[in-house]
Amino acid sequence: MDTANQQADAKRFIDRIGGEAFPCVGAKSALARDGITFFDAGDLRTGDADARLLRDLQAFAAGAADEALFTSFVALFPRTPALDEAAFEQALWQRLQALHGLDARDYGWDASVSDQPDSPHFSMSLGGRAFYVIGMHPGSNRKARRFHCAALVFNLHSQFEKLREDGRYDKLRDSITQRDIAFSGSRNPMLAVHGEASEARQYSGRQVGAGWRCPFSATQAN
Repeated sequence: MDTANQQADAKRFIDRIGGEAFPCVGAKSALARDGITFFDAGDLRTGDADARLLRDLQAFAAGAADEALFTSFVALFPRTPALDEAAFEQALWQRLQALHGLDARDYGWDASVSDQPDSPHFSMSLGGRAFYVIGMHPGSNRKARRFHCAALVFNLHSQFEKLREDGRYDKLRDSITQRDIAFSGSRNPMLAVHGEASEARQYSGRQVGAGWRCPFSATQAN
């Protein structure tokens, strides 16, 4: 993709989260700290950019300090066609499975989290670091998850643990929840208290029932 278009997509993302009403104050803090890294990954349904995307994600993981706060890696997929929520969810997990398959050649799973997607302690792991992944796309039912193209936001899990240690996590979470209610008109039914349900249920943004099973399985590093 040419640089001008890539910069335009990144600017649209920045303008989206920078809007006064956008509910995620964590994203706003990352923006204010110049803590967002962007990557153009083409089409979410294909693996054409997987090797390059993984390389940059691994570098991001290696370069971020354990105590780093409000830093995110945003993979944009501007050549993804319009997808309904089920198709987006399927493509999201296909990409994460493929990235994991490549990553497992060199890195084990972050030992601070579970590699079992049905565990309440699960987080995605790449480059030896745990990530909480947020999917965004035009067809999302949640207003805060809508964006003009498909995107995956990788947030280091360690920053949430740091916020908990500092006693700031609950206040931040409550603020985001209340702002999201004002922004979207209702509380996100997929939000769960950390440690009570798997965060994998939240990645795509689709509302899923109790019988939902994550289409992902972890392998061991060689």
